[in-house]
Amino acid sequence: MNELKQNELEKRSWLKENKPRVYEKVSKFAEKAKRGESIAIIQFQYDYTCNFKCPHCSVKRFQGKKQGRYFTIKDVEELSRQADEMGLANMVITGGEPLVFRDLDYLVKAIDPKKFYISSDTNGWLLNYEKAKHLKEIGIDKIQLSLDSITENNSENFHGKGKTNGWALKALDASLKAELNTIVQTVVTKQRVRSKEFIDFLEYLNKKDVGVFVTYAKPVGAWEGNFDILVDKEDMNYVKELEKRYKVFTHLTPSYGLDLGCIAVKRMISITKYGDVMPCPYIHVSLGNFFKEPLKDIVERGLKIKYFGNHCDTCLIAEDRNFIDKYVVGRIYNKPLPVPYDRVFDKEDFIEKPDFVKKDILTQ
Repeated sequence: MNELKQNELEKRSWLKENKPRVYEKVSKFAEKAKRGESIAIIQFQYDYTCNFKCPHCSVKRFQGKKQGRYFTIKDVEELSRQADEMGLANMVITGGEPLVFRDLDYLVKAIDPKKFYISSDTNGWLLNYEKAKHLKEIGIDKIQLSLDSITENNSENFHGKGKTNGWALKALDASLKAELNTIVQTVVTKQRVRSKEFIDFLEYLNKKDVGVFVTYAKPVGAWEGNFDILVDKEDMNYVKELEKRYKVFTHLTPSYGLDLGCIAVKRMISITKYGDVMPCPYIHVSLGNFFKEPLKDIVERGLKIKYFGNHCDTCLIAEDRNFIDKYVVGRIYNKPLPVPYDRVFDKEDFIEKPDFVKKDILTQ
């Protein structure tokens, strides 16, 4: 077993001291992954209420009133229990905009900061120093701030909230001052990926010692049918090269000492407000509903779909036009979301045993 990178060792050291239960689970990730078991981050779409109208919103068709059961705080406690029993260690609170949730404090308590490393997405509109301090006090460990430009004109047009970079960057500084682990999430399109603006963006944030998580543009949600924004493999290789020079990463970047490729199901699941478990935030397929069957059974089912149980070196929903055309355009577009898995995938799409670890522990 090869050594882990220094920053990975530092993270685990912090967990061991501050969150021993989480450390215990993380320490078993490599072993679990080699057995073909999920080590998924739970991207928890607790509520779709939002104070922004972003043009790339991936959950646009999930918003609005819908009939049926939705998560209560009691349900969240049960989700926490089941996920903990599965050895899962990470929960991301998202929506929607978490800072508008009136019951956010109760939500964090129900997830249980002792059992999980808890992150929260935010657009930063409501994030000041006092709020950041409060978030840390209730048990949120990390802020994932959405930011798609540090140029006023671009930001003004992007969210429809005026000159957004000013308050967003103030929100970033507030989070850092409160000593929350803080990263910036940014959407990268075909048009942006090789631009000078993107390099300037990385350099500006890296000077603040802030890492940048790149989300490749997807033809879903508000961008449904927009294929001009999709990157190709050469673009993705370009970003891999940027990772050698900047503090920038994607969901394909190896972490926890493991190279899992596409992390859908194996290292990421999304759970909707209404209990549907999806492979990731952008593949709008229901693998099953949490209110109807155990989370463990749903995740194991997902890993038996070859696209999620086998290693995949690309982002299916951002770059693989065969996957997009056959499954997304052909079987998900124009359907009520999320679409049940058995209406999207055929018998030949299933495998007997997951095998998604490309390497054991990476050579560092």
